[in-house]
Amino acid sequence: MPEEYPLVDVAKIFPSLHIDLKYATADNLTGHPIYQEHLCLLHADAATALAKAISIATLAGLKLVVYDAYRPQEAQAQLWQACPNPEYVVDVAIGSNHSRGTAIDVTLMDEHSRMLDMGAGFDEMHDRSHPYHPSVPPHAQRNRLLLNAIMFGAGFVGISSEWWHFELPNAAGYPLLEDQFACYTPAHTSR
Repeated sequence: MPEEYPLVDVAKIFPSLHIDLKYATADNLTGHPIYQEHLCLLHADAATALAKAISIATLAGLKLVVYDAYRPQEAQAQLWQACPNPEYVVDVAIGSNHSRGTAIDVTLMDEHSRMLDMGAGFDEMHDRSHPYHPSVPPHAQRNRLLLNAIMFGAGFVGISSEWWHFELPNAAGYPLLEDQFACYTPAHTSR
């Protein structure tokens, strides 16, 4: 990784953090793995905020689970192709804050390593995935509020369309980064 890009390896900094990179698996909106490497990278500023979020979650008796962090622009292009809806996926021509290393997708698990019910799964691209939706059962809405409180307390902000997405308040002010690791091509994954 070039030194001018201040990305850090989250797994090395936080070895006990649960990382389930969805785009390194077929468990995502494309139905196939996109990332060739299982690397969870963040800009150093976002990693500092993540450290606070981990501490706050621990105080609440919870653990964070990371679904995605830095995302190569090639991966963003594949997501846009699978879901060309700007409410949920940023057009690669604009550039995702994930491709700046300033955004992270997370959820919560309890002290017994059970995932908390959020009322909609990761990458479910419909209005029930919005942070506040009337069809989400009260217990799941409480879990979303808890996640929001943890992430906001650490210095992240959410977005209006995905309960799992958080970013630095000035995320778009950071530069888009050259791809830091390889992605599978759609032709490769259709075999």
